[in-house]
Amino acid sequence: MSTTALTMADLRTIDLFDDLDDAALESWLAVAHVRDFEPGDVLAEQAEEPSGVILLLAGSVQALMIEKGRQEPVGRQRAPTWMGAIAVLTGGPLGVRMQAETAGRIALIKPEDFNRLALAHPGVHRRVMQQVAPVVSRLASMEQDRERLASLGTMAAGLAHELNNPAAAARRTATEMAEMIDVVTSSIARFVESGMERSGAQELVALQQEATARAASSSALDALAAADAEDALLERLEALGVGEPWRLAEPLAAAGMDEAWLDRVAESAGPATDAALRWIAATLTAGRLAAELQESTARMSALVGAVKTYAYMDRGELVEIDLHEGLETTLVVLGHKLKHTEIRVQREYDRALPRLTVRGSELNQVWTNLLDNAIDALGRQGTITITTRADGACAVVEVADDGPGIPPDVRDRIFDPFFTTKDVGHGTGLGLATARRIVVDRHDGSLTVASEPGRTAFRVRLPFTQR
Repeated sequence: MSTTALTMADLRTIDLFDDLDDAALESWLAVAHVRDFEPGDVLAEQAEEPSGVILLLAGSVQALMIEKGRQEPVGRQRAPTWMGAIAVLTGGPLGVRMQAETAGRIALIKPEDFNRLALAHPGVHRRVMQQVAPVVSRLASMEQDRERLASLGTMAAGLAHELNNPAAAARRTATEMAEMIDVVTSSIARFVESGMERSGAQELVALQQEATARAASSSALDALAAADAEDALLERLEALGVGEPWRLAEPLAAAGMDEAWLDRVAESAGPATDAALRWIAATLTAGRLAAELQESTARMSALVGAVKTYAYMDRGELVEIDLHEGLETTLVVLGHKLKHTEIRVQREYDRALPRLTVRGSELNQVWTNLLDNAIDALGRQGTITITTRADGACAVVEVADDGPGIPPDVRDRIFDPFFTTKDVGHGTGLGLATARRIVVDRHDGSLTVASEPGRTAFRVRLPFTQR
């Protein structure tokens, strides 16, 4: 498409100029630079200050949010219309990427020209300002949705990672348990085949109960003592002609059995000694496996409970909470990010803090943002200190890290929407802005930051009584 000269008729199609007469419109025509665009052209980039106000004369443009390399469509503009005026007037970055859907034509008015002429022509300035409220409202709604999804994504990733270990352990334990049940069943059949007398069976049951009691009361041996005990039992098992004695030596040694006990089993079982020892070892192993299975399932139940607490899934929006409960469940959710680091979490809690009536699931978004940022700031090692205390009519929660700190030029902007220090596509710039909105607007509190090299502290103040 060849670029044609911009005319007064072109500008008259843009409602931004509806209140201007021809003389006033001439001054806008003089500063507007026209150009054509093709499908896929980026007319304005997310998180960057716009190069000017865009007058869309022909074609259509899509608004995209970019995060972690993914493009999410959030709106569409069709000619004739205008874009970017709010960002130009406020001097802030664009919250979205504007990318051409079709071929088209624009006129660009540089920021300094637009600001000068908008002040000279109040009708233009008024039309821009009339759009601020609906645009901000829509961005806030989008921000809330994205942060909620981000928190849920963090929760899901953490839950999946944390559940994997106990679930795998439970599967492995269940498989081993089935094997032990087979051993017990086959051993009983061998007792019958051997013609064991009732008295012999009674003696074996007593010996099995003795082994179980010793296993329950014995303490773990150190590695050297355990190896010595297993070696002694292995030697005696071989002497008794037991097949695959190494399979029995470990559980019997762990239970505290000795050679004298083996001899008593052999005396009672006679030709069924092999089956008797396998039966007793299997019951000891089954007991251990049952304890492991209980531990794994308890861990899974605790994780599910933590997630329910984190999301407040089965409670109303306003809930009465212990602040520490929310902090701890958030740490559980973020556990997968801490697990393979040398980051230490230090808790300095005032457990005497009274319960607060708050929007619990929203506050957990705040804790998630603050703790996640602290983890990212530290990298592989460091200390995160979480402090709670009362300060007059407010509860104070402080999340501090001993990382490199926030540069002064960045510190003044970290609560601005869409501002981020992370690589393009790896941060929306919404996290801290959302956290401050939740604390300030939804809970009548405050969120501040103090930072210097070696210490960054975010401080949340929440009134005990909500208005």
